[in-house]
Amino acid sequence: MKQVEKNTLWLGIVSVIALLLSVIIDWDSLIAPLAVVSAIALSIGMRSIESLKSYQYTAWILVAIVCGMFYPSAFLQWGSFDLRNKWLILIVVQVVMFGMGTQMSIKDFYGIKTMGKGVLVGVLCQFTIMPIVGYLLTRIFNFEPEIAAGIILIGSCSSGLASNVMVFIAKANLTLSVTLTAVATLLAPIMTPLMMKLLAGTYVEIDFIGMCVQIIKIVIVPIGAALLYDVYSQNLKGARKRINVAFYISVVWLCAMIFGFWTFLESKSSESTLQIIALINFIFGAVIVGKLYYHLVAFKPTIHSFMPIFSMFGIVYFTTVTTAASRDNILTIGIFILLASIVHNALGYTFGYWISRVLGLDKNSCRTVALEVGLQNGGMASGLAGSMGKLATVGLAAAVFSPWMNISGSLLANYWRKKTETVSKEE
Repeated sequence: MKQVEKNTLWLGIVSVIALLLSVIIDWDSLIAPLAVVSAIALSIGMRSIESLKSYQYTAWILVAIVCGMFYPSAFLQWGSFDLRNKWLILIVVQVVMFGMGTQMSIKDFYGIKTMGKGVLVGVLCQFTIMPIVGYLLTRIFNFEPEIAAGIILIGSCSSGLASNVMVFIAKANLTLSVTLTAVATLLAPIMTPLMMKLLAGTYVEIDFIGMCVQIIKIVIVPIGAALLYDVYSQNLKGARKRINVAFYISVVWLCAMIFGFWTFLESKSSESTLQIIALINFIFGAVIVGKLYYHLVAFKPTIHSFMPIFSMFGIVYFTTVTTAASRDNILTIGIFILLASIVHNALGYTFGYWISRVLGLDKNSCRTVALEVGLQNGGMASGLAGSMGKLATVGLAAAVFSPWMNISGSLLANYWRKKTETVSKEE
């Protein structure tokens, strides 16, 4: 396998040289295929270089962008099926969030007791610095309303699992990072719609309750299913009994919905009531998924270790689709969106770190807060944009910000790790 990776790396290097020659001598027909081959080959080949392994996730995001930019039609529609379909986007994002959730544990919330100050500082920074900075950037760059709303949206989202990975690489306070991610995720159904209503309400119409419900579906339900699996796998007798009861109730409820009860409710209920019932359906579905996943892992334990990879493929999918849908906007204003993402991200790290220092947190905790604040959940932003039917505009910021966040986060985390190792050696 190592030799295959090395050979693929050489293929990538040769493809890059050929790509440059094609650009210089105007062989337009070769530019697109060579760009895709170069991106894919380098992403696989970089595994053969130890120092570049931590950047592979970012490399695959860049592959998604290259494919979406050069072959947009291939990632928008397959026959009569629209790859931007709201339900498909919802399911893919839920799979991503479930995969993230399987790497979390109910114990992650225990850190609130011992690190209350760090959690409070981190959450306040998360839901104030990034939305406000995002709003100010929309005023400075004067983006059109829906694109501006997308920048505020990604600033208003909680941090994702990528921040935990970066904190681990940086050798910062991983326990605080995991707790912050867990708490911010739970607060997202309220805080994200609230910040959007306050800051983006003049750009697009914001349905506060509708967005709350959507975030619960996109984030809380799949992560809840994963945490339910975690509780069930701990073999706590009382907890297992309650989950089993909930499982059978959920099966009966959803079977009733499938075999006519939903049709009956549609004819008798208001739209708001149906929205609540639909949310209940998702919650019952989460109970079923959590328990079935436990039995699946018990049957085939290796599945659990592959869940982060499934999440990565999901992120690559909606990054590709979002890039393809946003291609025209990227070609027109992409450089300004990228510049806004760099400023937004840098200020997140800077304010997150120094506000934490001023409030008395130790250096490792400050680095943790900085990474938690600077790295948003791009999957949540893309999912919400997809649910609004505005993937090409509101989703544009997520498509551009996410790759840059991963690049900058990797660079900063590796810098801090080397700094920590240097200090340790000196001591």
